[in-house]
Amino acid sequence: MKQLTIAEIERQLENISVETDPFLLGILQDERKGVQQLVHRWSKKFEENHRLKEKFVEMNVYEHKWRKRGYEKIAGIDEVGRGPLAGPVVAAAVILPKDFYLAGIDDSKKLSEKKRLEFDSIIRKEAIAFSIAMIHAEEIDEINIYEATKKAMKAAISSLDPKPDLLLIDAMKLETPFTSESIIKGDSKSISIAAASIIAKVARDDLMKEISQTYPVYGFQQNMGYGTKEHIEAIQKHGITSYHRKSFAPVKDFV
Repeated sequence: MKQLTIAEIERQLENISVETDPFLLGILQDERKGVQQLVHRWSKKFEENHRLKEKFVEMNVYEHKWRKRGYEKIAGIDEVGRGPLAGPVVAAAVILPKDFYLAGIDDSKKLSEKKRLEFDSIIRKEAIAFSIAMIHAEEIDEINIYEATKKAMKAAISSLDPKPDLLLIDAMKLETPFTSESIIKGDSKSISIAAASIIAKVARDDLMKEISQTYPVYGFQQNMGYGTKEHIEAIQKHGITSYHRKSFAPVKDFV
């Protein structure tokens, strides 16, 4: 039998997903260094995929628990942007289908920008429903960031269509007509909350990049409104914009 080239073996390995595959077991005996490198690479990818699947199962525990109790339209709720000196606080609510699967989904802060954008597109396409709500700097200054966060979350929930019958909320406790569970660090423990964190983060980042075109000196496209050294130096030099939170230090020192 003709010996396969390393390129041919590489192509066949792309279609193998189990460790007991006869082809994989067969090439383990191939002593060529290039083949053994391919096997090693395949094994690492297999282990990583297995880890991601296990993580996904762990992050489905809350959804599974409530589905067993008869709840179907489970909405994950999360927010981003409580800490920045500029820009809105943004909340998102997402209802995922029961059979949703996205290996690698996690708290948006743990993902690269490239991965967040990829996942954002998938979530928007496959979600039963999602909504986004923003509370801007002027209102944050009026009612404080904690109340603004709650208001944004409630607005995102009320905009969902269809309506949820259960809420999984990251950390916050909200008074709503719906049954709910508040989960500390929920964006890394629930796929629904993680999906909401990704949707909210991408929406807020997109807005800050848009604002940066009008106010390039503040570097919003990079710092997203957070108080980096460069951002604070720009405030000291150029003053503040209508997007800055005047109730936040050190912004309030320049009002």
